[in-house]
Amino acid sequence: MIIGRLTPAAGGGWSGAIKTLTINVKVQFVPNDNRGNDRAPAFRIFAGRSELGAAWWEQRKSGKSAEPLRYLRIRLDDPTLPEPILAMMFEAKDGSEAQLVWKHRNSS
Repeated sequence: MIIGRLTPAAGGGWSGAIKTLTINVKVQFVPNDNRGNDRAPAFRIFAGRSELGAAWWEQRKSGKSAEPLRYLRIRLDDPTLPEPILAMMFEAKDGSEAQLVWKHRNSS
């Protein structure tokens, strides 16, 4: 399910909106220039001045393509949520936009 659409922002970040049935917020993905180690997030995610989450670059083999799929692994959290939202952001091939995709965990 697509829950967000973003466009490139000045300084190497992204800006856009996240919308679900209960969330409707404008966000900024700000590059994390103070990464102390490789496990630190590549981006901090803000709604206004409030930090809402973080994002890490990931890469995995994509089926038929020899080219690995690169995406952002996202974790959004807020005291009003029962648990963090885990999502992925995929950039369009031309870099003009990106989609934030959420997949509900299986409840089995």
